[in-house]
Amino acid sequence: MRSSKEYVLENPLEFKAKLLQWAQQFEEVIWLDSNDYKQQYSSYDAVLAVDAFTGIKTDYYNGFDKLKEYQEQTQDWIFGYLSYDLKNDVENLVSKNQDDLGFPDLCFFQPKKLFLLKGNTLEIQYLRMVDDEIEEDFEYITAISIETGVFDKDMGQPCEKIKISLRITKDVYKEKVNQMLAHIHRGDIYEANFCQEFYAKNSCIHPLQTYYHLNSISKPPFATFFKMNHCYLLSASPERYLRKEGKKIISQPIKGTAKRSLDIKEDKKMISDLEKDLKERSENIMIVDLVRNDLSKTATKGSVKVEELCKVYSFDQVHQMISTVVSEIGSNTSPVDVIKTTFPMGSMTGAPKISAMQIIENLEESKRGLYSGAVGYFSPEGNFDFNVVIRSILYNKEKQYVSYTVGGAITAKSDPDKEYEECLLKAKAMREALEGTSF
Repeated sequence: MRSSKEYVLENPLEFKAKLLQWAQQFEEVIWLDSNDYKQQYSSYDAVLAVDAFTGIKTDYYNGFDKLKEYQEQTQDWIFGYLSYDLKNDVENLVSKNQDDLGFPDLCFFQPKKLFLLKGNTLEIQYLRMVDDEIEEDFEYITAISIETGVFDKDMGQPCEKIKISLRITKDVYKEKVNQMLAHIHRGDIYEANFCQEFYAKNSCIHPLQTYYHLNSISKPPFATFFKMNHCYLLSASPERYLRKEGKKIISQPIKGTAKRSLDIKEDKKMISDLEKDLKERSENIMIVDLVRNDLSKTATKGSVKVEELCKVYSFDQVHQMISTVVSEIGSNTSPVDVIKTTFPMGSMTGAPKISAMQIIENLEESKRGLYSGAVGYFSPEGNFDFNVVIRSILYNKEKQYVSYTVGGAITAKSDPDKEYEECLLKAKAMREALEGTSF
């Protein structure tokens, strides 16, 4: 049973900065921030969960069954992530590529302390509260000074400038894209998401500062700061994977990217060009068909619908083509089963899904891990909301290893040079955020 209190905030933006700084004292932290992005489906503007009361960490083997048992046992808020490699639990697949990050395949925890922010209203929920702990923590957080720098507690020893390395060169990337095109022309697949890793060994970063820098560049609707002991995720994701509201399931895959321009007229032209781009639309529609098929596995008859098809949304760095697919489920359907039957998300795999994942595994050099997985939460009522882990920096502090991965959908009309340029466009924010962390 949780104790709760509500507060009205005078300055929600300032309080968010203080709250996230205060959270750094805990070993388990998940911060989810919409950056006030206006969207149809939303419960909170920002959520902070800290300090595990219970938790689960596991590899992919029977991962979803273990999560289902944990979710049903707690019947409480649980927060965490699903790595891409849980594909091996869903299908007869393997992950043998290089893994220098070493994150668990699945990780969730039940927080002792929970902060839910909507507008200027803050709800604080504590599990097993001691006396006036909520009030004392609220007063302490409010009194934090951010004038001397949000990152003071995060700094520690200075970090040297990071040297980013490429897992594969441009020529190798193009060669692998051509191999994927050969699979498409043979009819093995008709679309697949191909990714490449950028990394830095023997490196350190200041996670909170890096997150703030990344978030300020992109201001996405599904930003995440995640800390689990020495493992960090700093994410500027623009994409929702899956959301459950009662019996309604919402999926919002992204396929189709165009850069922004400071010139208003040129920027509008880029939106128009993306809307009319046959390659980008075909990518999006292929994934919409895949999502419709995935949702149908748990949907009530005739309930799968496309609410929006290929609508262009604008973010600070890029324009994105997004579709919205919805369904209804029966009252006895487990929320974890809805995720299991749609995982991994179609926008990060391809179609047909299993063939695409097999080819991806053969052509990519790095284990994806948390990249192209999902981060989010389950509520006590069994609702959930998960993003897609893209536009993200992953950091293992213990191993001093920093990584970010980018990719794109390869279709029959793909040009390897243009695909590589799109990867660099997507990688720009992460590179800028990391280059800004040296002292």
